[in-house]
Amino acid sequence: METRRLGKTGHLSTVLVFGGAAFWLVNQAEADAALELAAVHGINHIDVSPSYGQAEIHLGPWLKDKKHRESVFLGCKTMKRDKTEAAKELKESLKTLQTDHFDLYQFHGVDDMATLNKILGPDGALTTVREAQRAGIVKYIGITGHKPSFLAEALKVFDFDTVMFPLNRVEAAHPSQVNEYKNLLKIAKEKDAGTMALKAVTKSPWDRQMHMYKTWYEPFDTQEEIDKSLWWTLSQDITAACMPGDLRLWPMVIDAAERYKKMSAAEQDKVMADVKKLAPLFPKE
Repeated sequence: METRRLGKTGHLSTVLVFGGAAFWLVNQAEADAALELAAVHGINHIDVSPSYGQAEIHLGPWLKDKKHRESVFLGCKTMKRDKTEAAKELKESLKTLQTDHFDLYQFHGVDDMATLNKILGPDGALTTVREAQRAGIVKYIGITGHKPSFLAEALKVFDFDTVMFPLNRVEAAHPSQVNEYKNLLKIAKEKDAGTMALKAVTKSPWDRQMHMYKTWYEPFDTQEEIDKSLWWTLSQDITAACMPGDLRLWPMVIDAAERYKKMSAAEQDKVMADVKKLAPLFPKE
Protein backbone atom coordinates (compact mmCIF):
# COMPACT_ATOMS: atom_id res chain seq x y z
CA MET A 1 0.00 0.00 0.00
CA GLU A 2 1.26 3.47 -0.89
CA THR A 3 2.64 5.68 1.87
CA ARG A 4 2.71 9.46 2.00
CA ARG A 5 4.50 11.93 4.25
CA LEU A 6 2.27 13.20 7.05
CA GLY A 7 3.38 16.80 6.82
CA LYS A 8 5.95 18.08 9.24
CA THR A 9 5.67 14.96 11.41
CA GLY A 10 7.76 13.24 8.77
CA HIS A 11 5.90 9.97 9.28
CA LEU A 12 5.21 7.98 6.12
CA SER A 13 1.58 7.03 6.72
CA THR A 14 -0.20 4.46 4.62
CA VAL A 15 -2.92 6.04 2.51
CA LEU A 16 -5.44 4.33 4.77
CA VAL A 17 -5.63 5.28 8.44
CA PHE A 18 -7.02 2.61 10.77
CA GLY A 19 -10.29 4.15 11.93
CA GLY A 20 -10.90 3.36 15.59
CA ALA A 21 -14.50 4.51 15.25
CA ALA A 22 -15.23 1.11 13.67
CA PHE A 23 -14.63 -0.44 17.11
CA TRP A 24 -17.60 1.39 18.61
CA LEU A 25 -19.92 -1.64 18.63
CA VAL A 26 -17.73 -4.72 18.23
CA ASN A 27 -16.49 -7.47 20.51
CA GLN A 28 -12.84 -8.23 21.23
CA ALA A 29 -12.68 -11.08 18.72
CA GLU A 30 -13.93 -8.80 15.94
CA ALA A 31 -11.47 -6.12 16.99
CA ASP A 32 -8.57 -8.57 17.01
CA ALA A 33 -9.49 -9.80 13.53
CA ALA A 34 -9.61 -6.23 12.21
CA LEU A 35 -6.21 -5.46 13.73
CA GLU A 36 -4.77 -8.57 12.12
CA LEU A 37 -6.30 -7.61 8.76
CA ALA A 38 -4.78 -4.14 8.98
CA ALA A 39 -1.39 -5.51 9.98
CA VAL A 40 -1.34 -8.02 7.11
CA HIS A 41 -1.95 -5.17 4.67
CA GLY A 42 0.69 -2.95 6.25
CA ILE A 43 -1.59 -0.20 7.60
CA ASN A 44 0.69 1.74 9.93
CA HIS A 45 -1.41 4.60 11.31
CA ILE A 46 -4.15 4.22 13.94
CA ASP A 47 -6.69 6.88 14.86
CA VAL A 48 -8.84 6.53 17.98
CA SER A 49 -10.79 8.59 20.49
CA PRO A 50 -12.33 8.01 23.93
CA SER A 51 -15.59 9.16 22.36
CA TYR A 52 -15.63 6.04 20.14
CA GLY A 53 -17.46 3.73 22.51
CA GLN A 54 -15.30 0.74 23.48
CA ALA A 55 -12.60 1.44 20.90
CA GLU A 56 -9.78 2.25 23.33
CA ILE A 57 -10.61 -0.82 25.44
CA HIS A 58 -10.40 -3.09 22.40
CA LEU A 59 -7.17 -1.52 21.12
CA GLY A 60 -5.34 -1.59 24.44
CA PRO A 61 -4.41 -5.30 24.55
CA TRP A 62 -2.95 -5.12 21.04
CA LEU A 63 -0.98 -1.93 21.69
CA LYS A 64 0.39 -3.38 24.92
CA ASP A 65 2.65 -5.58 22.79
CA LYS A 66 5.79 -3.49 22.25
CA LYS A 67 6.28 -4.80 18.71
CA HIS A 68 2.78 -3.74 17.77
CA ARG A 69 3.09 -0.33 19.38
CA GLU A 70 6.37 0.39 17.62
CA SER A 71 4.89 -0.62 14.26
CA VAL A 72 2.22 2.10 14.18
CA PHE A 73 1.80 5.85 14.37
CA LEU A 74 -0.85 6.30 17.09
CA GLY A 75 -3.20 9.27 17.00
CA CYS A 76 -5.70 9.96 19.77
CA LYS A 77 -8.23 12.77 20.27
CA THR A 78 -9.97 14.82 22.93
CA MET A 79 -13.20 16.77 22.96
CA LYS A 80 -12.27 18.39 26.27
CA ARG A 81 -11.65 22.09 25.96
CA ASP A 82 -10.16 23.17 29.29
CA LYS A 83 -6.83 22.29 30.87
CA THR A 84 -8.04 20.20 33.80
CA GLU A 85 -10.52 18.04 31.90
CA ALA A 86 -8.06 17.50 29.04
CA ALA A 87 -5.34 16.39 31.48
CA LYS A 88 -7.68 13.84 33.03
CA GLU A 89 -8.79 12.46 29.66
CA LEU A 90 -5.26 12.28 28.28
CA LYS A 91 -4.16 10.26 31.31
CA GLU A 92 -7.17 7.94 31.02
CA SER A 93 -6.57 7.32 27.31
CA LEU A 94 -2.93 6.42 27.91
CA LYS A 95 -3.96 3.94 30.59
CA THR A 96 -6.79 2.36 28.57
CA LEU A 97 -4.69 2.08 25.42
CA GLN A 98 -1.82 0.64 27.48
CA THR A 99 0.79 2.96 25.99
CA ASP A 100 3.14 5.57 27.41
CA HIS A 101 2.88 8.10 24.59
CA PHE A 102 0.88 9.34 21.61
CA ASP A 103 2.50 10.16 18.29
CA LEU A 104 -0.36 12.57 17.63
CA TYR A 105 -2.95 14.14 19.93
CA GLN A 106 -5.80 16.00 18.26
CA PHE A 107 -8.41 18.50 19.38
CA HIS A 108 -11.52 16.76 18.12
CA GLY A 109 -14.65 18.24 16.54
CA VAL A 110 -13.55 21.89 16.46
CA ASP A 111 -15.89 23.80 14.15
CA ASP A 112 -16.00 27.39 15.39
CA MET A 113 -13.65 30.11 16.60
CA ALA A 114 -15.16 30.32 20.10
CA THR A 115 -14.26 26.67 20.71
CA LEU A 116 -10.78 27.12 19.25
CA ASN A 117 -10.16 30.22 21.36
CA LYS A 118 -11.15 28.30 24.49
CA ILE A 119 -8.72 25.50 23.63
CA LEU A 120 -5.89 27.96 22.93
CA GLY A 121 -6.64 30.21 25.91
CA PRO A 122 -4.63 30.42 29.17
CA ASP A 123 -6.71 27.70 30.87
CA GLY A 124 -7.41 25.79 27.68
CA ALA A 125 -6.67 22.21 26.67
CA LEU A 126 -3.63 23.26 24.65
CA THR A 127 -1.80 24.04 27.90
CA THR A 128 -2.17 20.40 28.95
CA VAL A 129 -1.12 19.04 25.57
CA ARG A 130 1.91 21.34 25.42
CA GLU A 131 2.97 20.11 28.86
CA ALA A 132 2.57 16.52 27.67
CA GLN A 133 4.60 17.36 24.59
CA ARG A 134 7.45 18.74 26.68
CA ALA A 135 7.32 15.58 28.81
CA GLY A 136 7.60 13.37 25.73
CA ILE A 137 4.08 11.96 26.14
CA VAL A 138 2.77 13.65 22.99
CA LYS A 139 4.87 14.19 19.86
CA TYR A 140 2.58 16.17 17.55
CA ILE A 141 -0.62 18.21 17.85
CA GLY A 142 -3.54 18.14 15.43
CA ILE A 143 -7.08 19.36 14.92
CA THR A 144 -10.20 17.72 13.49
CA GLY A 145 -13.57 19.08 12.44
CA HIS A 146 -16.36 18.94 9.91
CA LYS A 147 -16.01 22.42 8.38
CA PRO A 148 -13.02 22.70 6.03
CA SER A 149 -13.50 26.44 5.62
CA PHE A 150 -13.16 26.99 9.36
CA LEU A 151 -10.21 24.62 9.68
CA ALA A 152 -8.36 26.68 7.08
CA GLU A 153 -8.68 29.63 9.46
CA ALA A 154 -7.65 27.47 12.42
CA LEU A 155 -4.35 26.62 10.70
CA LYS A 156 -3.66 30.34 10.41
CA VAL A 157 -4.28 30.86 14.14
CA PHE A 158 -2.15 27.96 15.40
CA ASP A 159 0.54 25.89 13.72
CA PHE A 160 -1.13 22.48 13.99
CA ASP A 161 0.90 19.53 12.75
CA THR A 162 -2.10 17.78 11.18
CA VAL A 163 -5.70 18.45 10.19
CA MET A 164 -8.54 15.94 9.69
CA PHE A 165 -11.75 16.81 7.81
CA PRO A 166 -14.48 15.36 5.55
CA LEU A 167 -13.51 14.96 1.92
CA ASN A 168 -15.58 12.95 -0.52
CA ARG A 169 -16.90 13.23 -4.06
CA VAL A 170 -20.53 13.79 -3.06
CA GLU A 171 -19.65 16.82 -0.94
CA ALA A 172 -17.37 18.08 -3.70
CA ALA A 173 -20.23 17.78 -6.19
CA HIS A 174 -22.19 20.25 -4.01
CA PRO A 175 -19.64 23.00 -3.32
CA SER A 176 -20.43 25.49 -0.59
CA GLN A 177 -18.63 27.99 1.58
CA VAL A 178 -18.60 25.51 4.48
CA ASN A 179 -17.13 22.52 2.62
CA GLU A 180 -14.57 24.48 0.59
CA TYR A 181 -11.61 22.13 0.90
CA LYS A 182 -9.21 23.45 -1.73
CA ASN A 183 -8.23 26.48 0.31
CA LEU A 184 -7.69 24.26 3.35
CA LEU A 185 -5.40 21.99 1.35
CA LYS A 186 -3.51 25.03 0.04
CA ILE A 187 -2.93 26.42 3.53
CA ALA A 188 -2.07 22.97 4.91
CA LYS A 189 0.57 22.61 2.23
CA GLU A 190 1.99 26.04 3.03
CA LYS A 191 2.10 25.11 6.73
CA ASP A 192 3.36 21.58 5.99
CA ALA A 193 0.48 20.09 7.97
CA GLY A 194 -0.48 16.47 7.39
CA THR A 195 -3.98 16.06 5.95
CA MET A 196 -6.38 13.21 6.70
CA ALA A 197 -9.75 12.78 5.03
CA LEU A 198 -12.89 11.64 6.82
CA LYS A 199 -15.90 9.91 5.26
CA ALA A 200 -14.33 9.16 1.89
CA VAL A 201 -16.93 6.51 1.01
CA THR A 202 -19.96 8.53 2.09
CA LYS A 203 -22.98 8.20 -0.19
CA SER A 204 -25.63 10.33 1.54
CA PRO A 205 -27.45 10.91 4.83
CA TRP A 206 -29.54 7.94 5.97
CA ASP A 207 -33.07 8.24 4.64
CA ARG A 208 -34.48 5.07 6.15
CA GLN A 209 -35.31 4.00 9.69
CA MET A 210 -33.11 0.92 9.61
CA HIS A 211 -29.44 1.68 9.13
CA MET A 212 -27.73 -1.20 7.32
CA TYR A 213 -24.27 -0.17 8.52
CA LYS A 214 -22.79 1.20 11.75
CA THR A 215 -21.78 4.42 10.04
CA TRP A 216 -23.80 7.58 10.79
CA TYR A 217 -24.07 8.15 7.04
CA GLU A 218 -25.11 5.77 4.28
CA PRO A 219 -21.89 4.49 2.67
CA PHE A 220 -21.23 3.23 -0.81
CA ASP A 221 -21.07 -0.54 -0.42
CA THR A 222 -20.07 -2.02 -3.77
CA GLN A 223 -16.48 -2.45 -4.87
CA GLU A 224 -16.99 -0.31 -7.97
CA GLU A 225 -18.42 2.66 -6.08
CA ILE A 226 -15.94 2.36 -3.23
CA ASP A 227 -13.13 2.36 -5.80
CA LYS A 228 -14.45 5.57 -7.36
CA SER A 229 -14.98 7.25 -4.01
CA LEU A 230 -11.67 6.35 -2.39
CA TRP A 231 -9.67 7.01 -5.55
CA TRP A 232 -11.28 10.45 -5.90
CA THR A 233 -10.38 11.34 -2.32
CA LEU A 234 -6.82 10.02 -2.59
CA SER A 235 -6.39 11.94 -5.85
CA GLN A 236 -6.66 15.20 -3.91
CA ASP A 237 -3.52 16.56 -2.27
CA ILE A 238 -3.95 14.69 1.02
CA THR A 239 -1.88 12.30 3.10
CA ALA A 240 -4.44 9.62 3.86
CA ALA A 241 -8.09 8.65 4.23
CA CYS A 242 -9.56 7.26 7.43
CA MET A 243 -11.28 3.91 7.12
CA PRO A 244 -15.08 3.83 7.56
CA GLY A 245 -16.88 3.03 10.79
CA ASP A 246 -18.13 -0.42 9.81
CA LEU A 247 -15.70 -3.33 9.62
CA ARG A 248 -17.75 -5.03 6.89
CA LEU A 249 -16.60 -2.32 4.47
CA TRP A 250 -12.90 -2.65 5.29
CA PRO A 251 -11.96 -5.48 2.87
CA MET A 252 -13.34 -3.51 -0.08
CA VAL A 253 -11.70 -0.28 1.08
CA ILE A 254 -8.35 -2.01 1.52
CA ASP A 255 -8.69 -3.63 -1.89
CA ALA A 256 -9.40 -0.24 -3.46
CA ALA A 257 -6.41 1.36 -1.70
CA GLU A 258 -4.02 -1.33 -2.88
CA ARG A 259 -5.12 -0.85 -6.50
CA TYR A 260 -5.15 2.97 -6.32
CA LYS A 261 -3.85 5.05 -9.20
CA LYS A 262 -4.34 8.78 -9.29
CA MET A 263 -7.37 9.86 -11.27
CA SER A 264 -7.02 12.35 -14.09
CA ALA A 265 -8.93 15.62 -13.81
CA ALA A 266 -11.47 14.29 -16.32
CA GLU A 267 -11.95 11.08 -14.33
CA GLN A 268 -12.45 13.07 -11.14
CA ASP A 269 -15.06 15.26 -12.81
CA LYS A 270 -16.86 12.19 -14.14
CA VAL A 271 -17.22 10.44 -10.77
CA MET A 272 -18.37 13.70 -9.20
CA ALA A 273 -20.99 14.18 -11.93
CA ASP A 274 -22.21 10.62 -11.31
CA VAL A 275 -23.23 11.51 -7.74
CA LYS A 276 -24.57 15.02 -8.31
CA LYS A 277 -28.11 13.71 -7.74
CA LEU A 278 -27.24 12.48 -4.23
CA ALA A 279 -27.76 14.68 -1.17
CA PRO A 280 -24.57 15.76 0.60
CA LEU A 281 -24.05 14.70 4.21
CA PHE A 282 -23.43 18.21 5.50
CA PRO A 283 -25.65 21.26 4.97
CA LYS A 284 -24.41 24.15 2.89
CA GLU A 285 -24.69 26.61 5.74
